[in-house]
Amino acid sequence: MKISTTDLVTIHPYFKAKPGKMPEIKPLLAAMVAQTAAEADNYFYDFTIHEDQIFCREGYRGAAGAMAHVTLIGPLIGEMLKLADMTRLELHGAATDLEQLKPMLANLKPVCFVREKT
Repeated sequence: MKISTTDLVTIHPYFKAKPGKMPEIKPLLAAMVAQTAAEADNYFYDFTIHEDQIFCREGYRGAAGAMAHVTLIGPLIGEMLKLADMTRLELHGAATDLEQLKPMLANLKPVCFVREKT
């Protein structure tokens, strides 16, 4: 499936596992992937790990898709933040989508990357 970048919004959270917590984190990652799989406006969602660092690759159809995901995944992210610290959060997409999404995530201080129209 080819994804159009005109409506693609990606969220890039980076986490650092607290000492000794990775065994508890891995099942939680699987639960987050399973929950997200049913979201209609989700293009992709998975995790990559390097030592104690965890990165989530996730993409959605527009701000509405991303906001729906954030609302649904909130309780699991709360559990994740007991086991790991969020070290960075990036939002990527069209300026109009990012403006809609930023207020919902403002407390996490996201860094926003605006898609250039080429």
